[in-house]
Amino acid sequence: MIIATARHRRDRETAWVAVLAGCASVISFLIYFRRGDILLFGDAVAHINIARRVFDSRTPGLLQLGTVWLPLPHLLMMPFLVSKWMWQTGVGGSVPSMIAYVLGVTGVFRLVRTAVASSENAPLGSGKAAWFAAAVFGLNPNLLYVQTTAMTESLYLALFIWSVFYFGEFVRGRNEGEAGWREAKRSLWKCGVCLAGASLTRYDGWPVAAAMAVLVILCGWRATGDDARRTVVGFVLLAAVVPLFWFTYNAIVYRNPLEFANGPYSARAIEKKTAVTGFPPHPGTNNPPVAAAYFVKAGEFSVAEGNWQTSWLGLALLGSVVVGLKDRRNAWLLLLWLPVPFYMLSVAFGGVPIFTPAWWPHSLYNIRYGMQLLPALVVFVALAAWYSSRAVATKWVIAAIAVGFAAISYVGVWRAEPGCYREAWVNSRTRLQIEGQLAEQLKHLPPDASFLMYLGEHVGALQEAGIPLRRAISEGNHRVWKQPSDPEGLWERALANPARYVDFVVAFDGDSVWQAVHELGLPVVARIEVTGQRAATIYRVR
Repeated sequence: MIIATARHRRDRETAWVAVLAGCASVISFLIYFRRGDILLFGDAVAHINIARRVFDSRTPGLLQLGTVWLPLPHLLMMPFLVSKWMWQTGVGGSVPSMIAYVLGVTGVFRLVRTAVASSENAPLGSGKAAWFAAAVFGLNPNLLYVQTTAMTESLYLALFIWSVFYFGEFVRGRNEGEAGWREAKRSLWKCGVCLAGASLTRYDGWPVAAAMAVLVILCGWRATGDDARRTVVGFVLLAAVVPLFWFTYNAIVYRNPLEFANGPYSARAIEKKTAVTGFPPHPGTNNPPVAAAYFVKAGEFSVAEGNWQTSWLGLALLGSVVVGLKDRRNAWLLLLWLPVPFYMLSVAFGGVPIFTPAWWPHSLYNIRYGMQLLPALVVFVALAAWYSSRAVATKWVIAAIAVGFAAISYVGVWRAEPGCYREAWVNSRTRLQIEGQLAEQLKHLPPDASFLMYLGEHVGALQEAGIPLRRAISEGNHRVWKQPSDPEGLWERALANPARYVDFVVAFDGDSVWQAVHELGLPVVARIEVTGQRAATIYRVR
């Protein structure tokens, strides 16, 4: 009866956390939606339209999901993007992110509550540390903005947090007899499912899956019995299935198993194109320590501004040291730091730049990647406060200091505006201008007109104008398995003879469409020029 009552109380607490997180999610969404800010990220617009073109395209199908971005976020958006209104406004891309945000907040709550409860000599009422961690995570200004968009960070964070939680459940239960092993096995399978989801969302999940697979093998190496060995083998296979699937998919469809990493749309290829224009290599290139420093600095920007940033990192490291040296029952929490080595290698050798206002080149680019460090910073700062309260007679003093520290930090972030929001706003201004002006021009054309247009940069113009993607022939309408070229593909045929396939051509100076038509002498319907963007020209072809 006592166990059932305690479990009911814990379930009720989790439900309350989910309800409060849902309220925060909706309020934040309504604020940013009313301001017209949920489509500031160019990547958010791209994610929405990748999902949309699976069923709204001249050549619909799952191959429209492409290769560089992993498919799970797009598959989750698809049901919501059937609605034209949810597609045009971007709301269809926000819904999965908002649901994931709620799951992420409850995951942090469960994570810290479990860690505190399993710690030695846990004092009564120590669940307050879990409430504190959930509040700090859920009220993070950067996360509150990003979860209103179609970006993948919110979904990945939720899956990452729950995979670590279930891994901790496995570690705790595997040595508690037969009943404990049964529970541990169930937790391990849940961990595997979350890992598969994370690995299908962002490449960040791949090293997490590899690390957990190695740890499970080490744990299972000492286990006895066929059931334990089968469980270990099954988990390792589940952890490996997504990367193997993605390599196979790329090998079959693109004739290159590493197309996502070194293909023409990969981060490495984009960096090479940038280098040709004369830009110096991004900070951290071929320099892992500098790369790690830039990522950690981006993580600090997710929680604080100015001098408060160092305090967050210091307290999180303090909590980690205590866990590693004094509270080894919770050593599995150190998995939360795995984003550091992943991004260190990605920035150093993968062509992934991160710019922060604090260091050269003193701008904002991919600073949102620092949010991957948010679970570690929040959880270990909460644990550092809790460990300190155990050593101090008046624990309410430590609680007040911890709450004040988090509140002052977040007030500073709101005053400066969240770094992720600033990144989206700064980098979208000229793009939104040219897409808005282009959309206005497209609305004046016949309602059944067809177009030839490269959609890789400005698909938002069609989205804003409400023009179905199936009315445009684009680079997505060719057979990617035909290498190195496909002269019989729809895209290539339309480039060679636009008048045979479309009514109008939309070309941006220098893109593949412009190169195909700019010398044909086609009549110009409109030309749009915005500083900082390549000029757009609408041609009439028939």
